[in-house]
Amino acid sequence: MCEKGVNKDQMKLMVAQVDDSLAMAQQWLEQIHHLADHGGLHTESVNVAQASVLLGEARAKLDSAIGALDGNSTDEGVTVELV
Repeated sequence: MCEKGVNKDQMKLMVAQVDDSLAMAQQWLEQIHHLADHGGLHTESVNVAQASVLLGEARAKLDSAIGALDGNSTDEGVTVELV
């Protein structure tokens, strides 16, 4: 695939699948955060909430990557070059 180039549609589909997986994991972490918070487990609640935030940041990067593939990226850290 790399020798002949990358199929952008296939790349966008793969990134979207990863984003869906991260979205589900983020929802689970938010539920765990609330359970820990209501259970009085403050340290655990904070750590799980921070992990959820990190997943949100990763999802934003994936969104920027899809934007770059479409040619309308606002993130300077993501570039797509024709080779």
